Amino acid sequence: MRKNILKLSLAVVAMGLLFAACKNAPETNGSKALEAIQGEEVAVLTDAPNVPPPITRTHATKVIVNLDVIEKVMKIGDSTDYSFWTFGGKVPGKFIRVREGDLVHFTLHNMPDSKVSHNIDLHAVSGPGGGAEVTNVAPGQTATFEFRALNPGLYVYHCATGPVGMHIANGMYGLILVEPKAGLEKVDKEYYIMQGDFYTKGKFDAGGLQDFDEEKAVAENPDYVLFNGKVRSSTGANAFPAKVGDKVRLFAGNGGPNLVSSFHVIGEIFDNVYMEAGTEINHNVQTTLIPAGGASIVEMKMDVPGVYNIVDHSIFRAFHKGALAQIKVTGDKKPEIFNKLK
Repeated sequence: MRKNILKLSLAVVAMGLLFAACKNAPETNGSKALEAIQGEEVAVLTDAPNVPPPITRTHATKVIVNLDVIEKVMKIGDSTDYSFWTFGGKVPGKFIRVREGDLVHFTLHNMPDSKVSHNIDLHAVSGPGGGAEVTNVAPGQTATFEFRALNPGLYVYHCATGPVGMHIANGMYGLILVEPKAGLEKVDKEYYIMQGDFYTKGKFDAGGLQDFDEEKAVAENPDYVLFNGKVRSSTGANAFPAKVGDKVRLFAGNGGPNLVSSFHVIGEIFDNVYMEAGTEINHNVQTTLIPAGGASIVEMKMDVPGVYNIVDHSIFRAFHKGALAQIKVTGDKKPEIFNKLK
């Protein structure tokens, strides 16, 4: 009898110790422990082609992100306007940069003068709808939720309010980078570029204010295929600057809603391509595919001065529908690498 009581007592003590250990253990993501959150900071958000500075801290923190939904008329071409729906007032939306393990405190505000409801689906979120189910906001409303940035990589975010294709086609997309804990390799220049296809009642550069054409969108027949929301948004005086010898990193996304991008820089080879913007790296790549709703990180060393065209190599899109941007590289010539003889 005493032995049985002793065994029962030991079992109760053991269960108590186990419960206490579980209670005091850190939260886990499956078998991987979540980092403790230390402090908080307000996220630096940038418009394309600019990118927030690299994250230098070595701990997870609470990151405050405030994003406004703004419906506004802007130039889609030199003489053509379009009624864009945006995250933050530009196309693409704000670039968001956080660290793996961060707790993101996200607030979405739909401006009072908006005409329709919106929400946001961040592909970096592990949770229903990527956040869309808890961020439906009518004009003038605000929604807030939190998520852990569990997986490093570069992710698209977009509006997921129905009709989803229309919201995306009107410009509601952007990128969120979840930096790995060890950070990314240091480079000289980082730029943000995002492709999207647009469907208007009039033809390319028809002039005036153009409305969305659902029939063309369903047929996947865009009038415009653009980098950063406007014809020649990143060419000429707005080309991405670099110097000979610079290592350039492009955070490249494709909002879609329909087309796959054959992303290519004429006259350069990608030294590194983070395949599908994940953690696997491919080398010496000429053209990389970026699906609608996907992204890629590409890196290249600029060896020779000149102007380098960034294109969708489904090439009629580049020279007839607007999918063209540029990198302008300055510095000394390198005849040992490239040299005109006659």
